[in-house]
Amino acid sequence: MSTQHASTKVITGKDTRWSYLAVWEPRSINGSTPKYSVSLIIPKSDRATVQKVKSAIEAAYAEGEAKLKGNGKTVPTLASLKTPLRDGDIDRPDDAAYEGAYFINANSATAPGIVDADRNPVLNKGDVYSGVYGKASIAFYAYNSNGSRGIACGLNNLQLLRDGEPLGGRASAESDFATDDEDDFLA
Repeated sequence: MSTQHASTKVITGKDTRWSYLAVWEPRSINGSTPKYSVSLIIPKSDRATVQKVKSAIEAAYAEGEAKLKGNGKTVPTLASLKTPLRDGDIDRPDDAAYEGAYFINANSATAPGIVDADRNPVLNKGDVYSGVYGKASIAFYAYNSNGSRGIACGLNNLQLLRDGEPLGGRASAESDFATDDEDDFLA
């Protein structure tokens, strides 16, 4: 296991929103090895987090040049590689949750630690759903496998900070039962 340099590690800002969560049970995508994962939605207005992510991607590129070069004569440019920071306005134009935001898909073979704002372990799985806000500890690294190379994002830990509107079209129980109107079936 390689030593992880602080420059490739990022703690996202407090306005990061979590989506497509597989943090309690690993999920397999198209028959791949099951992994824990989350899509981190970072508002473009959170310039500090966006800059930290860009710097960490550059650090992972510099750290992984030998791996990226592989058997080739030269190291591919960073601009020519797949990187995990994606623009929601371009890559998810039909999804309002990604509007005005960047996103990063982070994953891990091991379960992330999940704590609340006071750094106590989150025990109620229902508190963690697509749409909540929280910080994420992530790390960037270079990969070169099966002809595909680039920079990937590993998921370390998550800190749940506050509720958000659930994503995926499902209403919360609180909103479903917010009114006292009762249908009078006997009328």
